[in-house]
Amino acid sequence: MNPRRKKRLFAVVAVIFGIGSAVGLTLYALQENINLFYTPSELIEGKGPEKELPYIGQKLRIGGMVVPGSVDRVETSLDVTFKLIDTGPMVTIKYHGILPDLFREGQGIVAQGTLVEPNVIEAFEVLAKHDEEYMPAEIAEAVKGIKHEKPKYNLNSEN
Repeated sequence: MNPRRKKRLFAVVAVIFGIGSAVGLTLYALQENINLFYTPSELIEGKGPEKELPYIGQKLRIGGMVVPGSVDRVETSLDVTFKLIDTGPMVTIKYHGILPDLFREGQGIVAQGTLVEPNVIEAFEVLAKHDEEYMPAEIAEAVKGIKHEKPKYNLNSEN
């Protein structure tokens, strides 16, 4: 092999190695920030066709409905325990903090946390879902008496 080809081959190998190293280091750095979303059924029974289960200590997000009667608050601290359900098994969520204003039994929530047992998640964030009909109280009060009427004029017409 002549020196020019050797030089070119070395350059190509170096570029491929550099790109591979950069991609590998990026994925390693982002590994801690990747949170997969599960439903309670997927958490217990497995996700996808391979029925892949998360491992203990894995960060994840879980969404479902808060089971009525399952919310247990500790009087002397901000610790709260409740159960989530979708269409299958229940999962227990342990949370330390102030719950969102929209949190209530029978309401949909998303919790982000760490799997500590096969069916128990220690959450560090709880988000309450709301429907698309949500309106802040001030605006709801302001529009309470307003009747919606169709405009009498057409903006597209040239009158």
